[in-house]
Amino acid sequence: MTAAEPFGFTSLATALVLVAVALLLGWWQRLDVERDIGFACVRAFVQLMAIGYVIHFILRTDRQIYVILTIAAMLMFAIITSARRARGLPGAWTLAAASIGAASLVTLGVMLALGIIPAGARYVIPIGGMIIGNCMNVASVTAVRLLQDAGDRRLQIEAGLALGASPHQSTSAIARRSVQLALVPVIDATKTTGLVFLPGAMTGMILAGADPLQAVRLQVVVMFMLLAAVALTATIISYLAPGRLFTPQLQLRRLEG
Repeated sequence: MTAAEPFGFTSLATALVLVAVALLLGWWQRLDVERDIGFACVRAFVQLMAIGYVIHFILRTDRQIYVILTIAAMLMFAIITSARRARGLPGAWTLAAASIGAASLVTLGVMLALGIIPAGARYVIPIGGMIIGNCMNVASVTAVRLLQDAGDRRLQIEAGLALGASPHQSTSAIARRSVQLALVPVIDATKTTGLVFLPGAMTGMILAGADPLQAVRLQVVVMFMLLAAVALTATIISYLAPGRLFTPQLQLRRLEG
């Protein structure tokens, strides 16, 4: 008798029990998130299955044009998602494109140029996806936090303007705080890797049968590249976004969170 295939469709169906637990807890606590949880699970399954077939096709053909198109599609969806999160910020689409696009492409380009990762589709697509996804999260958190703090501290900012401070000077404190808060999850994850949790890249390699030490080396590279990428993303947002909070007459706009 042969052992059941690990992580087959039977395992996926059985894992729905865990989703049912989340739904029941949400219903019991009257959180009104049951529909969101169900929709998120269905959407995640469909999207992951679709991208699985796409990556399978790309790996079989191994043509650079498909790799470039895949990275471009990831960037597009990341920019759309982040811009929608920060839609109350004037020029949110431009900010998302500049920060996520620049940080992701620069980080990935440096890794390819230095030979840290090979140029094949098997490496570029998953690593590019990790970079873009983390940049998207940090861009969203930085922009939304900046927008909220600017609204909460409107009187303080306007007082600074009245005393002769420039828009950059009057918002520098909230810009720094936005960056700090956006970087906390990545910094904490880096500090506690191997102690609190085993990250996805390392876990995936070990489950696939790779040597644990090789998996550790890959994870170190991933953590370092993510630190660089998210720091660059947050820096670009904090540099470009404050100026968009003001009118050409240097008046603080009416902001919607």
